[in-house]
Amino acid sequence: MGFLLPRSARGVGIASAVVTVLVWTAFIVIGRASAGRTLLPFDIGVCRIVGASAVLLPWGAWLVWRERRAGATGGSWLGLSPLSFRVTASVGVFGGLGYAALTYTGFFYAPAAHASVLMPGSLPLWTALMAMWWLDDRITPARALGLALIVLGGLLVGGASLARALDGGEVWKGDLLFMSAALCWAAYSVQARRHGLDAVKGTIAITVFAFFTYLPAYAVLALSGSLPSRLATAPWGEIVFQAVFQGVGTVVVSGIAFTQMIRYFGPIRSTMITALVPGLSALGAVVWLGEPLSWNLWVGLGCVTAGIVFGVQAVSPTADGPISHVAGGAAAVDRPASAPENIAKTPVSTRAGG
Repeated sequence: MGFLLPRSARGVGIASAVVTVLVWTAFIVIGRASAGRTLLPFDIGVCRIVGASAVLLPWGAWLVWRERRAGATGGSWLGLSPLSFRVTASVGVFGGLGYAALTYTGFFYAPAAHASVLMPGSLPLWTALMAMWWLDDRITPARALGLALIVLGGLLVGGASLARALDGGEVWKGDLLFMSAALCWAAYSVQARRHGLDAVKGTIAITVFAFFTYLPAYAVLALSGSLPSRLATAPWGEIVFQAVFQGVGTVVVSGIAFTQMIRYFGPIRSTMITALVPGLSALGAVVWLGEPLSWNLWVGLGCVTAGIVFGVQAVSPTADGPISHVAGGAAAVDRPASAPENIAKTPVSTRAGG
């Protein structure tokens, strides 16, 4: 990839990819382990938002203050989000609320091995379909074959749990929730590419939206007894750990790294990089959680990984190139690739789709 990026930009991209893969892998394993502890899914969501907000809200306020002091007009949501009101809400619904709520709930029904296949595995499928619908993208025969392998892998993993649903099993609920979470993250990925979002500003916007919507709704529902909560009775050590890992780790660190990876490598090559996550997280579930890996999980994992890799092999080097460059140590968006007036003229494969 050195011919695509300047050396400094290449280093940032590779570092972002490594951090993203490691944190995503840990997120799946720790998320499943957390289901056996005290906190409930929406309690973990509170810890995630509070932990991220402690870092990102002051950061966002400082960015808005600096821009306004320089004479620029911008910022929204009481001056905490550096993006517009509409963009903040748009990325926040999918990348913040939807993804977290669906994922944490899914871990209470299905094992981490299922999440390791269905979440990163279905991400390129949803991304491609959304690019067709939203951005008029075309699916080439090579990509179609790759997506077919992904669907086959998902059926091998989730099909057995759907069959057991007739016997009262609930694993299928977790499988559907994992795939829905991937759909939300695909929507965020496409928007991040379409708007040319700055990695830090996009992550701050997601957190600001969740802070102003999720926390008030949770407080009202929990205090009224409409929403079960164990936040008041959970050990402080568990609460602090979830706030640090889920908030600072998976939102601040991983969120910035993922968006930066999208900016430098594009969503298609980023999807290839995240093909490492299913295998690593499945092995992590075996080692750390003692989960068994049946034949259908192994085969499904292989199909998903092969589908992700095969689906992007036919992409030309320039079709998914970087949309930003590094100048003076700061990322700057290339005007031709990200300008709104040029979006309709730019080939869709350079903007979205996996």
